Amino acid sequence: MKIKSIFKKAALAACTMLVATSLAACGGEDSSEKIIVGGKDFTEQDILVHLVSEVIEAKTDIEVERKPYLGGSSVVATSIQTGDIDVMVEYTGTGLISVLGKESMNDPQEVYEAVKSEYDEQFGVKWLKPLGFNNTFAITMRREMAEEMGIKTLSDLGKHAKDFTFASTQEFLERNDGYEAIKPVYGIEFKDAKGMDPGLCYTALKEGQVDVSISFATDGRIPAFDFVVLEDDKNFFPPYDASVLVRNDALEKHPELEEALNSLAGKINDEEMAKMNAQVDIDQKAAETVAKDWLVENGIIEG
Repeated sequence: MKIKSIFKKAALAACTMLVATSLAACGGEDSSEKIIVGGKDFTEQDILVHLVSEVIEAKTDIEVERKPYLGGSSVVATSIQTGDIDVMVEYTGTGLISVLGKESMNDPQEVYEAVKSEYDEQFGVKWLKPLGFNNTFAITMRREMAEEMGIKTLSDLGKHAKDFTFASTQEFLERNDGYEAIKPVYGIEFKDAKGMDPGLCYTALKEGQVDVSISFATDGRIPAFDFVVLEDDKNFFPPYDASVLVRNDALEKHPELEEALNSLAGKINDEEMAKMNAQVDIDQKAAETVAKDWLVENGIIEG
């Protein structure tokens, strides 16, 4: 009986070790093979996370984990630098000024080359080819009010700002290419500047709770709500051309990623991105559905 008991215990221990070893091996394989795609906390980035993920899944055998709405620009930028995510979509102006702390430049190609070189050297992150749209910051007003007061440019706004309330994302109020930087350029000093969620800025302006709002140039709510974009007549804002970013170590493990993701290069113009944004924000469609439908309609993946 003792011998049988010993054999039973030995067999049980062996089985336990085998299962544990197998699980560990599977876990290790999954974690090394999986690609994590992250995004910022607004609609366009949600759509882009799904666009990028759908392309990877359709054109490679790589498993993808999607992480939209991770946080603001600094949170997501840090995440790709530390390896918490492998892929994201970034904007050249954000990379140049907010992440790298460089002086503003206006030539799109110069900005792209600058961020591409610095990110590779400092962070081990590669900028792929630009997607084709420029989501620069835009300062907007209700069209009726702007036309009534003859405000067409940011210089015009500077003459009236002391009487206006401004809706802004908290990030724009704090970032070094944001509110504090633009104030001396145009002499803008609002009566009140209110930090709020990105989506609430549009609602507050539409409903007359504020007079002026920060917006994103490719946001579909600008035409839908009949807002007017004030001309940046002193070229304060740099270009914010969107590109997919991938960690170099992810490309080393999965070299097929670059070709797959570059299938999006030059395919999304400002109008196309604005339409997708509107489908989510105005028509209340799911970002994942909008992304997949656009990819199929444009022949980038099969339906």
